[in-house]
Amino acid sequence: MEHPENSKEYKGLQVNAGVAQQTIVNPYLRRGHFRRRDLAVGEMVEGILKGDVTILSQAVTLIESVNPTHQAKAQEVIEKCLPYSGRSIRIGISGVPGAGKSTSIDEFGIHVLDRTGGKLAVLAIDPSSERSKGSILGDKTRMEKLTQRKEAFIRPSPTAGSLGGVARKTRESIILCEAAGYDKIFVETVGVGQSETACHSMVDFFLLIQLAGTGDELQGIKRGIMEISDGIVINKCDGNNVDKCQMAATNFRNALHFFPKPESGWMPKVLCYSGFYGLGIKEVWDMIYEYIDFVKANGYFSYRRNEQSKYWMYESINEHLRNSFYHNPLIDEHITRAEQKVLMGEKTSFAAANDLLDMYFKHLKEMK
Repeated sequence: MEHPENSKEYKGLQVNAGVAQQTIVNPYLRRGHFRRRDLAVGEMVEGILKGDVTILSQAVTLIESVNPTHQAKAQEVIEKCLPYSGRSIRIGISGVPGAGKSTSIDEFGIHVLDRTGGKLAVLAIDPSSERSKGSILGDKTRMEKLTQRKEAFIRPSPTAGSLGGVARKTRESIILCEAAGYDKIFVETVGVGQSETACHSMVDFFLLIQLAGTGDELQGIKRGIMEISDGIVINKCDGNNVDKCQMAATNFRNALHFFPKPESGWMPKVLCYSGFYGLGIKEVWDMIYEYIDFVKANGYFSYRRNEQSKYWMYESINEHLRNSFYHNPLIDEHITRAEQKVLMGEKTSFAAANDLLDMYFKHLKEMK
């Protein structure tokens, strides 16, 4: 486009056209040079058993994929890794947003690696946006010490609409991490409050992180989350907040006496610590190891692992049935009409749902 300043009215003034906008892609880049080779199932399993972090990351990505081909391949990898799993201590960590879960995991991880050695895997769950469906996946930035340890593996994953604050495929990711030689697994939830049963159903010890001085103390004393907690710790017990934390700990201990005694026979303990300053970390881990020794001695450890396996079998059935229903061509054709009838007030939601389910089961019978 010609600049108006170059017209005859402006003698002695000339504006150059400038240069064209350059592409942001390096013109010398060979596009196929960085393409990752698609590993076979055997190669992937072999790499996982050797502890190859790159291949382990690829396998977790494969598990999280919704592509049917990827899912079938992922199941083969999981089945081959299953005999090498189950030799770790799984710890679930939850708490309200801002309670300091990621900072605490950083301190907990460093402490346990220095204390017992071995390898640590952190499966951090990040909430997905309801609008854009995206996740920040930035938990690694708050685990500065662990990211520098070669024996630590940190994997953030999006919730992708799953309930309970735990990603849909976290259970399978635990199996792969155990097969890769990680003997300690941390599962960090998004901290949604009372819907943590999914996390509880895949860990050996469920740790609840609470805060003091945040207003109504009764908000922290919720039956749903308190009853499944094996230990409660109050973070940020430092400076002027020590007295408030001690008072909150007393309130939680009193509240625990009103709950039924857990099946494990273990009475949950309430401790105070500071994740930022690294105070009281040893006492928290002493509690965790005391619990593990306690439940292994009375047989509850094995019982809970078996119950968890059964729970996830039924969860897999539910998920498969749900996917089968919504991906059925007949349902896909009629579900919009049923939705319109509900919106127009011609049918109730329950009647429309029953009609779709009857149609689905009838279609299945005809296919046989």
